[in-house]
Amino acid sequence: MYLQANGCEWDQSTCTQAATSGFLECLQFAHEHGCPWTESTCSGAASSGKLDCLMYARAKGCPWDESTCSQAVIAGSLECLKYAHEHGCPWNSITCTDAVIYGKFDCLVYARNNGCPWEEDLLCYFAAAYGHLNCLRFTHENGCIWNKYTCAVAAANGYLDILKYLHENNCPWDTLTCEMAEKNEEMECLQYAYSHGCPWTKPSFSIE
Repeated sequence: MYLQANGCEWDQSTCTQAATSGFLECLQFAHEHGCPWTESTCSGAASSGKLDCLMYARAKGCPWDESTCSQAVIAGSLECLKYAHEHGCPWNSITCTDAVIYGKFDCLVYARNNGCPWEEDLLCYFAAAYGHLNCLRFTHENGCIWNKYTCAVAAANGYLDILKYLHENNCPWDTLTCEMAEKNEEMECLQYAYSHGCPWTKPSFSIE
């Protein structure tokens, strides 16, 4: 208030920062005194799970876009995601992708069960790459595709539980799985894969 009253300039970033930080009174003051806002105000509120700021902004006509849903997911704010979707905020496949990458399982399930699109050929790979078994299971059971690269990336990152799940559920693998485990010195994954029949054409050492 003091700054604005004494000529300090503001712009759309003022509202964005207020919303992101959860300072509802500051957001209200700025808006009521003519400070501009954009879609970043809503996405900022969602990125911190500040539902009160998000609700205020929308009630006063602040625009939003797909980034609001994506930021809500990254923050793990199911409340903000539900509010946004139930009030007409658009979403796209990035919403589900972010849920998988950041391991926000509840948000993933909600989004998909409410019709959010997803990239069926990518999500199992991302779930394996980031070590989120619950997301991997959900995406695969709901039609997402996996392939030999899914096993390879799990092995490369040392996610033994992921690798076991993939193999036990008939995900294909090839020499790349052992090669990536060896390259990154993920010995548990290497030993598991090799002992369960995964081919390894040029082992540089014995693991027997």
